[in-house]
Amino acid sequence: MLDHLIRAATVVDGTGAPAQVADVGLRDGRIAVIAEPGTVTEPARSVEDATGLVLAPGFVDPHTHYDAQLFWDPYATPSLNHGVTTVAGGNCGFTLAPLNPERPEDADYTRRMMSKVEGMSLVALEEGAPWNWHTFGEYLDALDGRIAVNAGFMVGHCALRRHVMGPDAIGGQPTAAQMEEMLRLLHAAMDAGAWGLSTTQSSTHSDGDRKPVASRHARPEELIALSRAVGEHEGTQIEAIVAGCLDRFSDDELDLFVEMTTVAGRPLNWNVLTIDAAVPERVPRQLEASERARKAGGRIVALTMPILTPMNMSLGTFCALNLIPGWGDILGLPVPERIATLRDPAVREEMLRRAHSPEAGVFRRLANFERYVIGDTYSPANAGLTGRVVRDIAAERGTDAFGCLVEICAADELRTVLWPMPTDNDPASWELRRQTWEHEDVLLGGSDAGAHLDRMCGAPYTTRFLGDCLRGRKLVGLERAVRMLTDDPARLFGLRERGRVAEGYHADLVLFDPERIDAGQANLVHDLPGDSPRLDSRAIGVVSVRVGGVETIRDDQVTGALPGLVLRSGRDTETVSTR
Repeated sequence: MLDHLIRAATVVDGTGAPAQVADVGLRDGRIAVIAEPGTVTEPARSVEDATGLVLAPGFVDPHTHYDAQLFWDPYATPSLNHGVTTVAGGNCGFTLAPLNPERPEDADYTRRMMSKVEGMSLVALEEGAPWNWHTFGEYLDALDGRIAVNAGFMVGHCALRRHVMGPDAIGGQPTAAQMEEMLRLLHAAMDAGAWGLSTTQSSTHSDGDRKPVASRHARPEELIALSRAVGEHEGTQIEAIVAGCLDRFSDDELDLFVEMTTVAGRPLNWNVLTIDAAVPERVPRQLEASERARKAGGRIVALTMPILTPMNMSLGTFCALNLIPGWGDILGLPVPERIATLRDPAVREEMLRRAHSPEAGVFRRLANFERYVIGDTYSPANAGLTGRVVRDIAAERGTDAFGCLVEICAADELRTVLWPMPTDNDPASWELRRQTWEHEDVLLGGSDAGAHLDRMCGAPYTTRFLGDCLRGRKLVGLERAVRMLTDDPARLFGLRERGRVAEGYHADLVLFDPERIDAGQANLVHDLPGDSPRLDSRAIGVVSVRVGGVETIRDDQVTGALPGLVLRSGRDTETVSTR
């Protein structure tokens, strides 16, 4: 007997093949039968008419930070609502394990680091997770049986360094014995099911003490040794971030990436390729890493987002503005002192000079304050400004845009929400995206779901992209769009029998209305432990989401079922060849 029968669905199977109308039967968490409508005679415990609806594989998000959130939100919302059935966590060198049992203070250090570098609520981290593990395997075990999505995790370089070197991980270099211990921990993590190694050398990543995170102090020989260890385990990967990921790779960074993937014999993915027609030389430079890797016998994959993800800013709390060279110290001052400093025209002039200099890299675009839209305000002095563009307000007041913005924020004691208007929303940039997606080493992803919770909401990229493909710009057809969200990332990670609607495959499925599929506007909600805020977005047109055949979402509401699996390397992933 079938557990469930979905009748007359328009099946888009994830391979890119033309859609077909079929009946799909599920049994024991797998797809048991795909047949012509009306030809399935085996009885089923439940039956669903899907006429006019699209049945696709569950979406795979290759870059999330759900490592902590899954403990208080096993549904990984809002990703699950938007059809994501498998998430990859442990990215950017940051994981919650391993933790050295001889240094209990390392847990507090990790929480403060995750709060600072990934924008997670410190209260939620403290109250929402049990922190009852030491080894990476114990961390994975703590999630087993209590999640609604499938989740796999890289092991973070920062955690390895901190475990072995303690506070000396910041600024220090490992001794030979410490390097051996770091390798032992990495091997043990992958034996337990870690998907591989993640690391960062990005200049934007600082810990809770505002110091460069541990992996930023690693020399190339350390990274190469760890990469080589990854290649000794089945079904593993490397994920790496360097400073050039945000704009342009240096020659040294290109050489490092190529050597890491080739010594490992494993794919390396990085996040995130930004595409802007105003900077046409960026894409060829960034994809040069992939070309070099192919020639050397490795593979380097660039993640890129198929939508524009709005990011709110503020002069009052840590955000991307703090990452502009020279701005962090000013925006880190106590609020009264910060306001007084920002009101100094000479200070603002120097800040703008730094923001427009080459050293600011991709952050240069954040300093075009004329294009900011005022969001939530809190002072009577700012009544009526919400939704207005700073350029227009400044013209009315006869002042410059940055000075105008500072005065608006000062009236709210810097709590004003600011929304920068994207500079890459022009037809030329979208055409460049379409062309870039054709590259064999470009993959959709980079949502950062689970991180930067009150600043951005990248999780709905799946439904928003499909809506755009069906009723918006129509840059790619439905079948290819589904493949880009499902089979492509599943094949990169070597997921066994996932990513397609095929007989024998796991029944990770999303059923949606092609006339309505989309994502709602991101809104701030307070539903984290400690009443902490985050941005959320409802799914539109998603009828049902199933993980392992069990329904987890119905009409944008969680069902309460927890059928998700912790996906472990080797058991649930196979090695992906780089040749």
